[in-house]
Amino acid sequence: MLHKNTKLAIEAALEAGKKILEIYHSGDFNVELKGDNSPLTKADIAAHHIIKDILVSTNIPLLSEEGKSIAYKDRKYWNQLWIVDPIDGTKEFIKRNGEFTVNIALIENQVPIAGVIFAPVLGDLYFSETGVGSFKINIDLENFDLAKDLLKADKLPLERKDSTFTIVASRSHMSPETEDYVQEMRTLHGDVNLISKGSSLKLCMVAEGTANCYPRFAPTMEWDTAAGQAICMYAGLDVMDWGTKNTMLYNREELLNNWFLVK
Repeated sequence: MLHKNTKLAIEAALEAGKKILEIYHSGDFNVELKGDNSPLTKADIAAHHIIKDILVSTNIPLLSEEGKSIAYKDRKYWNQLWIVDPIDGTKEFIKRNGEFTVNIALIENQVPIAGVIFAPVLGDLYFSETGVGSFKINIDLENFDLAKDLLKADKLPLERKDSTFTIVASRSHMSPETEDYVQEMRTLHGDVNLISKGSSLKLCMVAEGTANCYPRFAPTMEWDTAAGQAICMYAGLDVMDWGTKNTMLYNREELLNNWFLVK
């Protein structure tokens, strides 16, 4: 039985997804560049406000990529917080390849305890909760009944027929270090299948069992990974911080993640 906060996060992700799709199909993105030269569209901003307005009823503070910056001194004692990326993969959104997601994670004592990832174009909804597990369901946004249809979701990982060692990597941020890791896996496993994918869908692919691992030896932020880590953790996997060699923690002073490996 899912906690009410997890259900609320699913509702928020789906409502944000509806608005994102509306803008996506209109073609009117109003693209701007943020201070770090990453793109921002009006869909990012609209989704942020929808999620914030739905989650405010939980009285749990929210850290969002598109929200205002919150100093560490103001959040370091937060026992719980939401970590949100209204659109993970804005570059994929602009390219119109469908490989972008809405990410919502609930963190408790620096550990993800629930996660929701929704890919609006694909219709794939992933959700997880500690003590319950991780799940996937493909939905029709217009005819989705939250109470009934969540019961039809498949538990992760899914059964896999292909035994080829599969690595999933970033479509937009492939690094030399990642290429070196792929080569190392080829030495160990022989035939290796390498798949490029955008956004947090890479973490979801490992969680569902269609990929064996996801090496990320390039920059990411907490909101890029928190929800995906929750999906992976409660499917029996780990997101290992390459710097500490331990499971990645959240609400750190430095929101920039270390390199990591999902397997």
